[in-house]
Amino acid sequence: MAGNGYLNSGDLGGLTAVDPRGEKIGKVEQVWLDDHSGKPEWVTVKTGLFGTKETFVPLDGARSDGENLHVAYPKDRVKDAPRIEADEHLDSDQEQDLYRHYSLTDGRQGARGQAGTGTAGAAGSAAGMAGAQDPAHAREGRGRMPADAGRPADAERHEMLRSEERLHVGAREREVGHARLRKVVVTENVTTTVPISHEEVRVVREPIDPSEGVRGRIGEEEQTEVTLHAEQAEIRKEAVPVERVRLETDKVTEQQEVSEQVRKEQVEYDDGTERRRRGDEGGRRGPRG
Repeated sequence: MAGNGYLNSGDLGGLTAVDPRGEKIGKVEQVWLDDHSGKPEWVTVKTGLFGTKETFVPLDGARSDGENLHVAYPKDRVKDAPRIEADEHLDSDQEQDLYRHYSLTDGRQGARGQAGTGTAGAAGSAAGMAGAQDPAHAREGRGRMPADAGRPADAERHEMLRSEERLHVGAREREVGHARLRKVVVTENVTTTVPISHEEVRVVREPIDPSEGVRGRIGEEEQTEVTLHAEQAEIRKEAVPVERVRLETDKVTEQQEVSEQVRKEQVEYDDGTERRRRGDEGGRRGPRG
């Protein structure tokens, strides 16, 4: 595409795409390269509610200021673009749908409508005509792939996944016993002191005054008896509530040391000598071809 030759795919990821009026469209997620030239020609932008969908936007006429990617198409046109899964590759039919939506011809800039005018449009039209003159190329289609899809197909054969176990220690509550309240009756001796009174008999003698004129008489005589009284201790029992008793639990936290064996994988490599060397356990990888 014309007008984007100075854009570097490594500098586009994470930029915010804005339209010609300065309205924010979304965040750039992926950069797609031309299969033949290797130049960045499309980006996918997060759009929709909460940025949950990716929409393709052509880089034709786009420019970057380091923070924003200024594209040549209005926000509404980008949001109405055909929904295409942003997987490993774009086939010819998918590209043609996008070309028609953005008024592009065979992946080159043709009649762009309001997207752009002037020398850029003329250069794009000429490039589009050149592409149309190559029937084999037109049938094949100008495939697109993500910028990180240039990894060699056999790269996975040259790498190994190293794993290790991680110890996760937590606390789980379980039953360890039961506590019950039970009431039993016990007997004990209680000794107390209570005042007890009784009547005793004493003899009182009083002399007789001769002036009283009392005449004496000799003989036997029995006087009326005197009734004696005495108090006795009386015992009465009564059940009286004295306190309430209930069970409560308190949580006590203590430190407990836990030991367990964990496994991890170590990678060794044989460089053809008699000794084996151990790889870096941190899992650092060399540059991929």
